[in-house]
Amino acid sequence: MKQTMTEVEIDAQIESLVAKRDSEIDTIDIPEVPPENWALATRPGLYRPVKQPVTLRLDADVVRWFKDHTRSGGYQTEINRVLRHHVTHATRAAGG
Repeated sequence: MKQTMTEVEIDAQIESLVAKRDSEIDTIDIPEVPPENWALATRPGLYRPVKQPVTLRLDADVVRWFKDHTRSGGYQTEINRVLRHHVTHATRAAGG
């Protein structure tokens, strides 16, 4: 049978950990995550905007740059991400 800790027991355990130096806490079962693992991390969300297919004429060098510099998700997805970033910041700057 699994035993559930009470709030008092959890608080006591947290206080015990807070009182220790980092080097005293055994984290052998929790491997370190290198910072580069977070570079492309995304948070899954519930919001999935409706995609609208469009024909868009872009400069060839711009398309080539996105194709050459996009690691995952496709260059069109990356172009959409950059445009969304621009729209978000432009909207905030305009006070909307």
